Amino acid sequence: MTDIAILPAENEGRKFIRRFLKRKTVAVGLLILVIFVLLAVLAPWVAPYSPSKLSIVNRLKPPSGTYFFGTDEFGRDVLSRTIFAGRLSLLVGAAVVALSAVIGVTLGLLAGFFKNLDTPIARLIDAMMAFPDILLAIALVAALGPSLTTVIIALSIVYAPRLARIVRASTLVIRELPYVEAAQALGISTFHIMTRHVLRNLLSPIMVQATFLFASAMLAEAGLSFLGLGVSPEIPTWGTMIAAGRQYIGQADWMTLFPGVAIILSVLSLQMVGDGLRDMLDPKLRKDL
Repeated sequence: MTDIAILPAENEGRKFIRRFLKRKTVAVGLLILVIFVLLAVLAPWVAPYSPSKLSIVNRLKPPSGTYFFGTDEFGRDVLSRTIFAGRLSLLVGAAVVALSAVIGVTLGLLAGFFKNLDTPIARLIDAMMAFPDILLAIALVAALGPSLTTVIIALSIVYAPRLARIVRASTLVIRELPYVEAAQALGISTFHIMTRHVLRNLLSPIMVQATFLFASAMLAEAGLSFLGLGVSPEIPTWGTMIAAGRQYIGQADWMTLFPGVAIILSVLSLQMVGDGLRDMLDPKLRKDL
């Protein structure tokens, strides 16, 4: 009996993965994303040089066989710094998604399930989303002080309302469904209903939105670092590398080119994967595939 119950689930999972990877854009996006993750994880072994190693003699060297991406104004290898900068960008993106999911899902569930909490939480969400994302992030980081922790907290506060609005809207529909009303009639606890019956049916939109938030968080972190509101300048980030290279744009354009390409590819890959997930998990869109 156990084998009979497990095999269909495994087959459905394999079918989903095959359909998901069948789209060329999704497969390419996933491949690029996997490469970035592997480079970030294996950075100490993949990077040819230390990202902080100075060599004034070799400053502003163009790309060559020795320095594939050239060197910066202090003679540091741009390739090594680009690889190590990816670790921080992926870390910030993952942390922001995790923290904003905790905040957003909690607020959305409470607003959607409890009618007396809906109005105040909904107005709070609307007020937060009335501010432009980057301006609100800059204000929060300036108030808390620039550091990696404050960047993660600020971006989580900025992006949590997006997730909360989606969860709230879906919860308002799910709470009126017959199986939820039946669970309430049977005396099942509210917490059990919210986690087992409501939240489980929200995993698909949450997963899709998480990929877009991941990309937005990485882009916002680069923007904050470019403005000098991110982590310490000694720590390589794509944003600080572009900011340092802008004054050498006519002399050493590779200083801004390669970090910029890394940002574009990473964000684009996440968007492509997110679009694929949305198309596969949305029943209306899935019929057209």
